[in-house]
Amino acid sequence: MVNKLDLYRVFYEVAQHKSFSKAAKSLYLTQPAVSQSISQLETELDIRLFNRNPQGVILTEEGKLLYDYVHSALNLLSSGENKMEEFKNLQGGKIAIGVGDTISRYFLLPFLETFHQQYPDISFKLVNGTTFELVEILKQGKIDIAICNFPVEDDRLEKITCKNIQDTFVYGTKYNSEFNQPISIEDVLNYPIICLDQDSISRHFMDELLAKKNLSLNPEFELGSHDLLLDFARINLGVACVTREFSTSYIEPGLLKEIALTEEIPKRSIGICYLKNVSLSLASKKFVDIITDKTSEKI
Repeated sequence: MVNKLDLYRVFYEVAQHKSFSKAAKSLYLTQPAVSQSISQLETELDIRLFNRNPQGVILTEEGKLLYDYVHSALNLLSSGENKMEEFKNLQGGKIAIGVGDTISRYFLLPFLETFHQQYPDISFKLVNGTTFELVEILKQGKIDIAICNFPVEDDRLEKITCKNIQDTFVYGTKYNSEFNQPISIEDVLNYPIICLDQDSISRHFMDELLAKKNLSLNPEFELGSHDLLLDFARINLGVACVTREFSTSYIEPGLLKEIALTEEIPKRSIGICYLKNVSLSLASKKFVDIITDKTSEKI
């Protein structure tokens, strides 16, 4: 059975060639099949579309009007097919990524650079937020993937661990004489504490760790930026709870020093989340692959 779209394609070719036989050749059909298709379309529309003459066929006034719409529609379909081909070959499209400032700066940037070099026609939209905010935005379908602090507890999400990170306490020159020997976390808490605010996974992780020891943070400063933690510690406003891997530009040149602890702070991780029941676009999957090719582990 010939569908309506096929009938319009036949109509378009006949109008273009002004001939049933030439249209048939273009469509790899027989001339009777083309004549039958036009007759079927005219019957369904209850209108005459072509006038026959010795040279072939010409459009009726009604046929000319229909041709304009069919021409536009087929062009749109062709454009859509071309766009799908571009997406398939990663020659177009956009990836929406949810990520916090710190992870974006200290983890994500090299992967964005690598992907852009390989697929320059794919654009990025970065949405900033805390891990809690990004997970909600992800579940609303507003971003394709989220790159955030773990743990993330949600069965609707696929989670891939990408990098282990270590929390630590750092201090500036004012406290050099205070921390020349290993010290317990409990004793560290006697000093002015600088930490992230309670909306962050990092803060939740530390709060839960201390609660197991019957301890709690009573920070002097609660900040929304990891870089500010480092700057506040550098000017000796207190002891900052930071992520070691994101603090090397301060620790390695000696702007800040780490406190040697008598007990170990467990490592945690950052990783990628995406919805289990929604297939990633080809571009998003390629981007995830670029990251996970370095180091990854499904959890």
